[in-house]
Amino acid sequence: MSYPVDHPEQSGEVEHHAPAGDPIPDPGMHDPGPRLTDVDAKAQRRAERQVAGMFGLASVLIIASIVAYVAFEIETPEGVSNVGDVQVSNFALGMTLGLALLLIGVGAVQWSRALMTSPEFAEKRKPLHSPVEARNDSLADFNLGTEETGFGRRKMIRNSLLGALALLPLPAIVLLRDLGPLPGDTKENTVWAEGVRLLTDVTFQPIRASELELGQLVNVMPATYQDLPDHGPARINERAKSPVMLIRMLPDELSPAEGRDNWHVDGIIAYSKICTHTGCPISLYERTTHHMLCPCHQSTFDLADNGKVIFGPATRPLPQLPIAVDDEGFLVAQSDFTEPVGPTYWERGRS
Repeated sequence: MSYPVDHPEQSGEVEHHAPAGDPIPDPGMHDPGPRLTDVDAKAQRRAERQVAGMFGLASVLIIASIVAYVAFEIETPEGVSNVGDVQVSNFALGMTLGLALLLIGVGAVQWSRALMTSPEFAEKRKPLHSPVEARNDSLADFNLGTEETGFGRRKMIRNSLLGALALLPLPAIVLLRDLGPLPGDTKENTVWAEGVRLLTDVTFQPIRASELELGQLVNVMPATYQDLPDHGPARINERAKSPVMLIRMLPDELSPAEGRDNWHVDGIIAYSKICTHTGCPISLYERTTHHMLCPCHQSTFDLADNGKVIFGPATRPLPQLPIAVDDEGFLVAQSDFTEPVGPTYWERGRS
């Protein structure tokens, strides 16, 4: 494409020349002819009924989604979530709302293509470059500024300015780093260690294995957490990543993975209370199925099967804390967690 020599922008006309050998010439404007709905009243009414039908069906599906939300009881009267009903409820909500949005979108497209007017029009394209006079004036102003400031001539000032500008982002990097510890430093280790007692998270009393009843869940904290200062980031960080759930079930209900046969005490097992999806605290325990539900996004874990994910967006099992009994009969940790606690993204980059 080329332009006339004598300023085509003044005349409003632009000449178009296809390059030699161009296999795709400019198609220009074309007239596709009238649509069927433009000349046939029956086709027009049929298209109108189609669009209205899709919008009407979308309305029905929206109401159905509200009915589905109310109809499915995802919690029992005891406050325990029913995983089966949660799955059915999620499916019903997804199908009704998803189909409603799809029908609204398809109806809008059909309305636009079949019934709305769509005339074609052409607009002359002006030259993309600035006039030669304007470019010459800009270049002259730049050269004048360079000469007046002495930027090119005074090398010491120029180099010192460039050095200062290059160092300017460093304070921002330092400030960002000072916002807190790196993810690996935060989640890689906790204060749990060999011999650390499990304390109730309210009264901070040690727990004996005989004190836990079958099916009971107790939230616990490490005893070493008590040794930290009452205030400050250290105590806050350790409290955030150290909560553990202690649950008792029958030993023959457990399916320990290889190397975890001795991680429980007569059916008492311990798992991190932090969901591996986005870090929400979890404690919605279903005693008969041994399923643990996260209230934030419905990730569900099987505590009898090594905390395995059985539903929801979480992709990593709950970290299990190996426990034992000390000489006085109190429950203690065998070691720290063998994997990072918290959301899965903390573990990215690990082999």
